[in-house]
Amino acid sequence: MRLVVLGDPVAHSRSPAIHTAALAAVGLTGSYEARRVDAGGFLAAADDLRRGRLDGANVTMPHKALAAATADCIDGLVAATGAANTLRRSTARAGEIEATNTDVAGLRSAAAAAGIPSGAPVLVLGGGGAAAAALAAFGDREVRCATRSGSAVPVATHPWGVPWPGAVVVNATPLGMQGEPLPAGIVEAACGLIDMAYGADPTPAFRQAVRMGIAAADGLDVLVGQAAVSFSWWTGVDAPLGVMAAAARRG
Repeated sequence: MRLVVLGDPVAHSRSPAIHTAALAAVGLTGSYEARRVDAGGFLAAADDLRRGRLDGANVTMPHKALAAATADCIDGLVAATGAANTLRRSTARAGEIEATNTDVAGLRSAAAAAGIPSGAPVLVLGGGGAAAAALAAFGDREVRCATRSGSAVPVATHPWGVPWPGAVVVNATPLGMQGEPLPAGIVEAACGLIDMAYGADPTPAFRQAVRMGIAAADGLDVLVGQAAVSFSWWTGVDAPLGVMAAAARRG
């Protein structure tokens, strides 16, 4: 089984470690690599899927909308979010690509595991594919979206950098990947934090939430949750969640 993650940046990705460990744990022969690609490189990888040179792909920023548009068959989650983060070669229709969005499941599982308050409103930071997944995951609550440069996400807007007291904050931006903080006051006012960004070290926002005793999930929690769904979708095998979580934390 030949698998990849496609994006830019992608060198930081823990997905190769997670899925390599998962394949070994269930006894499947295969490989998983990270490919840094621009839009043209993404389309070339999509052609590899169509021709059987790849079996599946995860897609990260900034190509999730392109992945949704490129696929031949999308599910309801992709239709709802306009973004796809997981692709596979269709076994039923030669030369076609199927797409889903496992970020939604990853967000929900991370929130449940971290004890994020279930009835609280949600402030989503960001307006791209990750933000759309957060809307789909928590759309049964009051949700607002704050961006620095506009958003295609169809929810009420909230001023960037302005706290929303008592809300769960979902950081769906890259802020934190290079050690950047979220705007002042955002975490302090929150009742919970889901930080989808991750890097070599825990993000400043996640560390701050932990220090303050705020229920928090980090990007690796979300990544493992979505990776487990992706793995099962590709292989038809139950994902070894414990093995995948351990591999994510080891890097």
